[in-house]
Amino acid sequence: MKAENFLPDDYRPAEDEPFMNERQLEYFRRKLLNWKGDLLSDSRDTIEGMKDGTRNIPDIADRASEETDRALELRTRDRQRKLVSKIDAALRRIEEGEYGYCEVTGEPISLKRLDARPIATMSLEAQEKHERRERVHRDD
Repeated sequence: MKAENFLPDDYRPAEDEPFMNERQLEYFRRKLLNWKGDLLSDSRDTIEGMKDGTRNIPDIADRASEETDRALELRTRDRQRKLVSKIDAALRRIEEGEYGYCEVTGEPISLKRLDARPIATMSLEAQEKHERRERVHRDD
């Protein structure tokens, strides 16, 4: 029986069930797919808006303002594109049976962390250690 057949809409992963069981994996798979769908939809809307928004604006201040808005929108879309690739990587980890485990320690990542950031690849402790090391090297 597939997980999607018995996953209720109000299901939330719980600490008292086996870690990364079929229901939890399906829950996170759906969460990631929905997030990816929203990002791709926003991206399509932006592209359509930019196609429609290409016009000749005679006032130089208005034109500069519009160019700034477009540049900001493109930067946002670039960040979202990178996010989509992280979502794809998380979906691959689900398929490969590696999802939910810290890539540094191999320990389970907390369900609370995964629910808040389903693309997480490190436990909170490993992430904090990584960020401290980054800060030290950045200050050099």
